[in-house]
This record gives sequence, C-alpha cells and structure tokens, in this order.
Amino acid sequence: MTDDAVVVAAARSERATDLGQLTATGEPRKRAAFRPDIEGLRGVAVLAVLAFHSAVPAFTGGYVGVDVFFVISGFLITGLLLARPIGLRDFAARRARRILPAAAVVLVATALAGGALLDPLRGTDLARDLIASAGQFANWRFVGQQTDYLGAERDPSPLQHFWSLGVENQFYLLWGVLLLGLARYLTGRRRTAAIAVATTAIGGVSLLLCIRWTAGSAPLGYFSTASRLWEFAAGACAAMLGSTLARWLPRAGRSGRPVGRALRLLGWVGAAAVLVAVLHYDRNTPYPGSAALLPVLGTAAVLLAGPAHRALGATDVGRLLAARPLRAAGRLSYAWYLWHWPVLTIAQARYGALPWTTLVALTAASALPAWLTMRLVEQPLRFGSSPAPRRGLAVGASALVIPLIAGLVLGGGTVRALGDTEGPVAVPAGAVDGPALLAPGSRVLSLTPSLARAREDFPPGRGCEIPLGADSSPRCLFGAENSPDRIVLVGDSHAGQWISAALALAEQRNWALEVLVKPGCPLATLTVRNNVLGRTFDECDRWRENTLTRLATGPGPRLIVMAGLNRYGSQPERAEGWNRTLDRLSAVGAPLAYLADTPMPGKDIPTCLAASDGRSDACFFPRETAFEQDPLVDGGLAERYRVRVLDLGPLLCPGTGPDCPAVLEGVVLYRDAGHITDTLARVLAPRLDQGLLPTG
Repeated sequence: MTDDAVVVAAARSERATDLGQLTATGEPRKRAAFRPDIEGLRGVAVLAVLAFHSAVPAFTGGYVGVDVFFVISGFLITGLLLARPIGLRDFAARRARRILPAAAVVLVATALAGGALLDPLRGTDLARDLIASAGQFANWRFVGQQTDYLGAERDPSPLQHFWSLGVENQFYLLWGVLLLGLARYLTGRRRTAAIAVATTAIGGVSLLLCIRWTAGSAPLGYFSTASRLWEFAAGACAAMLGSTLARWLPRAGRSGRPVGRALRLLGWVGAAAVLVAVLHYDRNTPYPGSAALLPVLGTAAVLLAGPAHRALGATDVGRLLAARPLRAAGRLSYAWYLWHWPVLTIAQARYGALPWTTLVALTAASALPAWLTMRLVEQPLRFGSSPAPRRGLAVGASALVIPLIAGLVLGGGTVRALGDTEGPVAVPAGAVDGPALLAPGSRVLSLTPSLARAREDFPPGRGCEIPLGADSSPRCLFGAENSPDRIVLVGDSHAGQWISAALALAEQRNWALEVLVKPGCPLATLTVRNNVLGRTFDECDRWRENTLTRLATGPGPRLIVMAGLNRYGSQPERAEGWNRTLDRLSAVGAPLAYLADTPMPGKDIPTCLAASDGRSDACFFPRETAFEQDPLVDGGLAERYRVRVLDLGPLLCPGTGPDCPAVLEGVVLYRDAGHITDTLARVLAPRLDQGLLPTG
C-alpha cells in the first residue's frame, strides 16, 4: 500500500523533472513528471477499502482497492528501476525507510491496545499475528490458517490487513533483484526486451495460478504472493508502454492525435471498470480469480492514459483524479490503511457487532493517528534522514525488531494468563446414561480442557478430513487396523469430531475404525454451495458418490456411524437427500447408526470464556438457534431404514430454559463456534457404546 519514492519526492517539491540521473545507456533522462492523477487514484483505492471494511452498503466490492494499489506499485517501482538503475542496497534502504517505520508504529500500538482491551486468548492470536506481520510474512500465516478474507465465520485478526503489506514487500524483493540484475548484465534494448519477456512470463504464470487457486483454495488464491504477482506485472507493463508513449506523443504532432484520443477514452473505460467492480462485486464473488481482471486492467488503463492528460484538455479522467480531496486521501492512504483496521476490529471485539454508521465514524477517527504517523514518522524518516543505504537499512532493521519484541512480550503475558498449555489433558470419566454428564464420583476442579488448549482440542487423525479440492478419502484406519471387523465413521467435520469416541468403541472390541470425512460436505445427497470456494461444491458431490460406492463394493463393516451438520439446504431438501443416501447405505447390509447433531453455539466459545475470566455460567447461547429440525430424529426416516439414533442434544443443553450452556460440570463443551472439544467426545464415549452397540 505504498507509493514510490519517485512520485513522493516529486510531490513534495512539485518539480516536474530531474535531469541529474543517467539511464543504462549513459544518456541523461528526465525523471517522470509528477502524476497527480496517481495520487488521486490511490485516494480512490483507499476510500473503497475503508468503505468496504466499514460495511457501507453500496461499496460491497470495495476490497478491489487492494488490487488497485498492487497495480500502482508495479507501475511506479518498474518506472523507477527503468529510469534509475541503482544498487540493490540502495533500493532496499529506500523501501525500508519508506514502509517499515509507520508499520512498526501501528504494530506496537496494536500490541498495546490488544493487551489492554482484548481477552487473553485473542491476545495470544494477536501476538502470533504481530510476529508474522513484523516479519513481513503475514499473508503466509493466513494461508496456513485457511482464513477466508471475504467470509465472516470467525473474528478477523486486528492485523489481517498486513497480508497485503507482506505481498507487496515480497514483490519488491523479487522485482528489485530481477530488474537490477538485468540492468547489471544487459543494456539498452536487450535489457528492455528481457524485462518485457520476464514480466509477461511471470504475470502469465501468476494469473493462471490465481485462477486455479481461487477455484480450489480461496485462502491460497487470495493471500499468496504467487497468485498476486500478475497484478504488479500489469502495472509494470503499463509503465513500460506508458514510458514509450510519454516520449512519443509530444513529438508525434498531428499523427499522435488519434492515439491521444484513444488513450483518453481508455482512461475513462478503465475508471469505469474499477467503479463497476467496487459497486457490483460482493463477498460471494469468487475472488481474485478471473474477476480481478476487471479492476486490475481498469487500473492499468488509467495509468497508461496518463501521458495524454496534459494534451487533451480538462475533461479527461486524469484531471478528475487530480482533485484536491482525492489527492489528500492519496497522501494519507498508507498510514490510514494501516490504522483503520485495528481500530475497527478491536472495537468490535470489545463491544460486539457495530452498525455501519459507527464503523464509518471509527474509520474517520482513525485518520487522526494516521495523519500524526505520516507527519511525525513517515515524512521525517523518508525525507529528513540520511540517504546513505546503511542508515536506511538501520532504520528498517529497528522497525522490524521493535514490533517483534512487542509481540513476544504480549504473547508471554497472554500465555501466563491462560494457564497450562502443555501436558496431557485429564479426561474425567463420563456417565453411561442418565442426565449427568460425568460418572458418579468424577469431578472437575478447573475448566477442562484449559482455555489455553480448548481451541486446539482436536480429535486425532486430522489428516482424515480431506481438503476442499479433494473428492476421495485416503485409507484412514485407527485401532486394530488389521482386524476384519471395522466401524465406519462417515460425514462432514461434525462427524470428524466424534473420532475419539468412535475409536474407544472400536478398541473395546479389538475392531478397526475407518474414517471417511469431508468438511463442509453433507452425507445426505444434496448439492450445496461452498462459501470459501464461492461456487457450487462439486467436489462434495463426487466425494459422496465415491464414498457410497466404496462402502457398497468393499468388505462389509460391522457398523456404519453417520453424523454431520444438520443445516444444509432447506428441511425438505435435507429429508429428500437423506432418503437417497439411506437407500444406498441400507443396501450395504451393515447396521446403521446416526449421531444427531450437537448444539450450535454460533460464537467462538473459548474466546468468549477467556473474555469472561472462565466463568462457567458465562457464554450461554439461545436454545432456539442451537438446534434444527432433523429428518432422522423427527421425520420418521430412522424407523423406515432401521437406523439406531443417539441424540445427545438434551444432555448438552439440559432443561427447557431459553439458553444452552458452554460449560457443563467443568467440561468446556466447544472448541469453536460449532464443534465439540475432543475432551467432551472422550467423556461421551461410554454413551456411544451404550447407544449405538448395546450388549446382549
């Protein structure tokens, strides 16, 4: 989200040219004239992003402002390196002095605010995000977490927006090495041709990866550097072509007028393309993918049209973008982008969901610390510090180390506040039946698992839960793997949460447990949409077909245990889908059992408990939203297909009151907003043994 040193220096002095630099051929070249339209374009981009993050209704596609920034960065950096081949140390020092100090200020301020205002569990997450952001690899951390940037299923990190800074700095490193390396070994037309070929090749491969990854893994497509390089490359191509046009148009005379008029039209078309994306894209648009072509090519068109704006009168798009309010927003854009997101996310973590009008007010208020950062940190270090590369690198190193120290201090404090994070979890004995969760005489003296471990209290064999793009399950056996007798656990992630309980049932009989699980994919035969992929979940349909065929043609199991989220589609669709699936499963000839879905809290329970100091009476959630009508429990399908049903909902949400608990008899029931902890699954294992495979 940064502007280039060429434009900034020109903006500061308002000088049109600088004749003191030499090109690679040894001839003097004028530095590119200051482009006020680019400064205004940056203002448009940041205002679009801020409006989107503030949930302003009309700006549903405002996230494309990030793509606009990427194209501008590719344009400016390429123009700089083509006009002024400099040393790599000098280039790195300029980038460090420009980018890192302001980012360090925001990171340290966010660490202080997070430590004071957030609960310890969120503070622990923030500390890890802070270290990744300071190290300029936040985008890869979010790829690893499988974050859905456009989704709203989990609370976002106050530093999630630093992903774009990580991508940009990784681009600077690659582009600086590439272009400066070519400038060292090639000159003149050879260098220009080599840069053009390299830019086209990198951009083409990156675009293909972007389209492929967006369809198969939205976080990888959105956050990875490889899937974003083509946007910078688009700006680089515009810089190379624009440089040629800027030199040719003034000398072309009348013959250049048709080209000038075409550029004028191109600028308006490009601006319209960006505006269409801002106003018509939304969270359901598969992005970036091919959809990003509209704002990226639109931005490149606006940048390319720039050389014509001085010769075509006052009505071209460049004049419009050069308006003072847009330029003011453009000058503030970097610091404002850094500051606004922590303000919004910490406020909502503290006070709950806020209306968009309040979010707009908070975003506007964040302009004050942004302005102070720009005036007191950004500009003094950029313009007032020594231009020596060594000084710039020292400034950059300090700006990296200080936030890292803040992250380590914050992380250490939150870990101490949360308690033990190591050692085995002591699982209390569960009751076989009855209204009590625990067996008589079994007591829990403190929350189990601890809040430090609750969110990571997963079942074993997480590799059995295949990724979104896979359509068949691997061989995933537990227990007595060589036994001819096995239990099959099949369904989505709400089936996977029962692995430990089903394994206890199998081990007691010296059987094997086979796990066939695909998250987000109902076992009932109905086609669903996946929000992460942004399209119909075709892989789910193929996985279900492969799984049902596998069960029908392989050795017969001793028991098939079905489970899953009971919220796919409408109630009639679920009933019809289960009819189709049960028709095929009943033909397998094995006994069928069904674990009814557990209550859905709808909020991150460990985070809620951490914010309430672990009080067991906190974090209740409404009973009316915790359950959905189940066709196997309430619709008579179980009797028709002779399915043994075990419904543990009344145990986990006892009584008839309006709310369900998050903690029962000292046991933390949920590891997130919808899945039970593995500790609870182990506690409930005796009930599965009694309810699914009764003795006698």
